[in-house]
Amino acid sequence: MYVCSNCGQESVKWIGKCPACGQWNTFKEIKVADTRKQVTANTAAASAGHQLRQNKVLRLKDISAHDDPRIDMHDAELNRVLGGGLVPGSIVLLGGEPGIGKSTLSLQTMLNMPEKRILYVSGEESAHQLKMRAERLSGGDKNASRSNDNFLILCENSLEAIFEHIKEVVPELVIIDSIQTISTEDVESSAGSIAQVRECASSLLRFSKTSGVPVILIGHITKEGTLAGPKILEHIVDTVIQFEGDQHYMYRILRSIKNRFGSTSELGIYEMQQTGLRQVSNPSELLLTEDHDGLSGVAISSAIEGVRPFLVETQALVSSAAYGTPQRSATGFDQRRLNMLLAVLEKRVGFKLMQKDVFLNIAGGLRVTDMAMDLSVIAAVLSSNVDTPIESGWCMAGEVGLSGEVRPIARIEQRIAEAEKLGFQHMIIPKYNMSGLNRKKFKIELVPVRKVEEALRALFG
Repeated sequence: MYVCSNCGQESVKWIGKCPACGQWNTFKEIKVADTRKQVTANTAAASAGHQLRQNKVLRLKDISAHDDPRIDMHDAELNRVLGGGLVPGSIVLLGGEPGIGKSTLSLQTMLNMPEKRILYVSGEESAHQLKMRAERLSGGDKNASRSNDNFLILCENSLEAIFEHIKEVVPELVIIDSIQTISTEDVESSAGSIAQVRECASSLLRFSKTSGVPVILIGHITKEGTLAGPKILEHIVDTVIQFEGDQHYMYRILRSIKNRFGSTSELGIYEMQQTGLRQVSNPSELLLTEDHDGLSGVAISSAIEGVRPFLVETQALVSSAAYGTPQRSATGFDQRRLNMLLAVLEKRVGFKLMQKDVFLNIAGGLRVTDMAMDLSVIAAVLSSNVDTPIESGWCMAGEVGLSGEVRPIARIEQRIAEAEKLGFQHMIIPKYNMSGLNRKKFKIELVPVRKVEEALRALFG
């Protein structure tokens, strides 16, 4: 059979263009597993571990809405991204670039859960390597890793052997590092191929759903930034979380892409240290530099990702174009939205930026998608263009429309409270957000604006 590596579409013959997703040259030949072997593999996956759950037809009104108690991961950031903890019987896919810290995060989390019987299956590292990493994550304390009797290590690549060990040790949580290194005998292809990844993930899904044991899969990503393997891998799992970050920065961001048990707008922030990953409970203090007085092109914005408000430093540089075509570059911000904001600044405010290079950067290596960043982007660009710094103590939040108006934003009280907590004295907000806002609750001075010109006049006079 031929399978599309992009979307998982199947065909009995090779096709140049996939009829489902429209991609070219994505069909790969795979060998279909024997039906008799498939039944044997399904039985092994279902019988490994705990007593099976018998499925039967139920009326909707008879089904209890009570959720199973979630498993506490002893990591506030990871619990938040998962939606409050790990759901029993769920299967989670953790993806990220090589060397970003996927194995470190999973190993560090498991070391903090001595009350759970955990089986860590590694197909990439030896037991000696894992022991050395565990001692490093424990701060060099060799007794810390020795005192955990419930943390079990298995270095194995065969899926059938893994199920035999699961049946023997009966774990409460299984971690597979990584799914691309596991292979089954039912498929005659190398580990990491589309058929192997799909078959192994399906068997682990059946085991997880029938036994109630949660499974965490660690997956590789391609050079395009997408998870390696067939697209069906992301469809069958319950949660997909991405571990992001620039290796040149010390921050790591855990972002939820798909979550059947929680919100996909949550993110967790970590700081990479010598002894592992440290949770960042207050990212605002890390994302703001200590001193930017007298520096032009710097504006502070109150952004929200998920349910967390934090202040972000927006940096801009505007200079004369050395060549015929001016450059537009944005790091951590949507470049198409930057072009739109520059057009608004030129059309509605009257600043000519046609022959200027514009570079924008969100400090700290963070990637922000909040629309309330628009006002700080325009302020930073204009500050750099006229080479006039914005006074310290000012921050802002507001979405900018195409006609130059400042549109209202959501959860304004949380943004104001975060700015006041960090010592800011003035904050520019949309005028439409003032209705229903209790100004007596806040000591910070609120400056409501209706148009971009009003905000720039308040900042620069």
